[in-house]
Amino acid sequence: MLRARVAIDNIYVPAARRKTLHPETVRLLAEDILENGLKTPIQVRHDGKRHVLIEGLHRLEAAKWLGETMIDAYLVQARRH
Repeated sequence: MLRARVAIDNIYVPAARRKTLHPETVRLLAEDILENGLKTPIQVRHDGKRHVLIEGLHRLEAAKWLGETMIDAYLVQARRH
């Protein structure tokens, strides 16, 4: 897996993934990221000009909540869901 810094604005979150979001989990993760940094990069696949989120919705939302513009990500080859 290739690791990269990805612009948060260029990451598309599929609608089915968004339904699994828990705001309390995002808040707790954001606090942990502030104290310890992002321990596990999110996973995205490249789809034309954007990236599609595969794994890490709460980490992505926590980074947004913290005002981050870039996030560590693993670029993976994944089938479309």
